[in-house]
Amino acid sequence: MERHEISRIAHRDHPIAAPLSDESVKWLLARLLRGRADGRLLDLGCGEAAWPVRALAAHPGLRAVGVDTGAAGLEAGRRSAERAGVADRLGLRHADVREFTAAEPFDAVLSVGAAYAFGGLGPTLAAVRPLLAPGGAVLLGESYWEGEPSPLARELFGDELFDLSGTVDAVRAAGWEPVAGHTSTRAELDAYEWAWTGSLTDWALDRPAGPDREQALRTADAHRREWLTGYRSAFGFVTLVLRPGA
Repeated sequence: MERHEISRIAHRDHPIAAPLSDESVKWLLARLLRGRADGRLLDLGCGEAAWPVRALAAHPGLRAVGVDTGAAGLEAGRRSAERAGVADRLGLRHADVREFTAAEPFDAVLSVGAAYAFGGLGPTLAAVRPLLAPGGAVLLGESYWEGEPSPLARELFGDELFDLSGTVDAVRAAGWEPVAGHTSTRAELDAYEWAWTGSLTDWALDRPAGPDREQALRTADAHRREWLTGYRSAFGFVTLVLRPGA
């Protein structure tokens, strides 16, 4: 199985592909779309389009576009949009987020947990800027070190992550100002990881013996061990609403 298929299965029992509760997602979308609910929203690295579908369902005047390289996730997003009755206002693009362009800018842009696709925090913010309309806002979800990372955590994530203060400093140095934010709680972080590993394990146990079952079980076990022994105590996630600085 490819990475996108594994991710799609792993996220099936969690409300969003990020360590956020339903209430946190609702609050963040409301803050992002305040004064922009009749505009255009873009989700870069949309996966199964959970963010756009939720936003469209809550705001009848909104239109949205989601971009991702995972064909299976996009198809799942289309079905989700149809069930929610918002498919006519959602466009899904099978493309590399680094290459996406648009003739018309967007009033709100999301990039939640997708910085890896751009090559880091700085490239993500640089890519977002030309896609944002004047007066627009960005929802950025990013991991950070909450404590001293273990050698294994350093090996897994390299030197790209900052602590929370360093993350905010890096955002501001790139010319953006946080106007709202949410720091994921330990309960949100743990619920996300248990759902990720549990969904993948559950899926595998319902399959006959074979390569896909074995790969899913190995992936779930490796992820669980890395989380519990490598980075759980030192890992955090922050979601920021950003606007371009003066």
